[in-house]
Amino acid sequence: MDFILAGFIEAIRLLFGGDAQTWSAVSATLKVSTGSMLTSLLLGIPLGFILGYFDFPARRQARLLVDTALALPTVFIGLLVYAFISQRGPLGGMGLLFTLPGIGIGQTILALPVVTALSATAVESMDRHLRILLISLGASRRQLLISSLWEVRFGLLAAGLAAYGRVMTEVGISMMVGGNIKWHTRTITTAIALETGKGMFATGIALGLVLIAIAFVVNVSLSFLRKK
Repeated sequence: MDFILAGFIEAIRLLFGGDAQTWSAVSATLKVSTGSMLTSLLLGIPLGFILGYFDFPARRQARLLVDTALALPTVFIGLLVYAFISQRGPLGGMGLLFTLPGIGIGQTILALPVVTALSATAVESMDRHLRILLISLGASRRQLLISSLWEVRFGLLAAGLAAYGRVMTEVGISMMVGGNIKWHTRTITTAIALETGKGMFATGIALGLVLIAIAFVVNVSLSFLRKK
């Protein structure tokens, strides 16, 4: 137990002492996760609305495909992205391998099914009489879309939170596509795995505390938005 206590004490020192290596991983994580989340929300919410609101041919098959994608292992997504952006892949000339944008592509693929599926579920649970009421009041298609999304806003917030949690805690994509390069593509999760394997428990604990703090801030923010 002594080494755990000593690890916590050293972790606090690293965080508040401004350890460059620790905060470099934090910075890389926030940059890539924020970019991938914005992209997945911009794509996933409209796709989820279409999937949950409209009846069209192959809708059931599309929903099954999206639900299946929820369980995609991060290592498989990392392998798929690596194959496409490596030098021998179709996108090899873009120089995305071992970069933060490359990791962002993988994390977007990871988060997109989560946002799409949960958004579709939220839209499906919406009161069907709302559409009739809005049309009877003379709402345009744009107003119909905005009003429907506002009605299920809490479900969309939950979708974003679930996707952000999946992105923040993944290891496989960041390790395979980013290469875990120090000062460049090393994220919080890959740094925890590396430092713990080296016996550097203090650094791993420090980065774990940062993950918990980020999760706390995100949850508090969403709780505030729901009250507003």
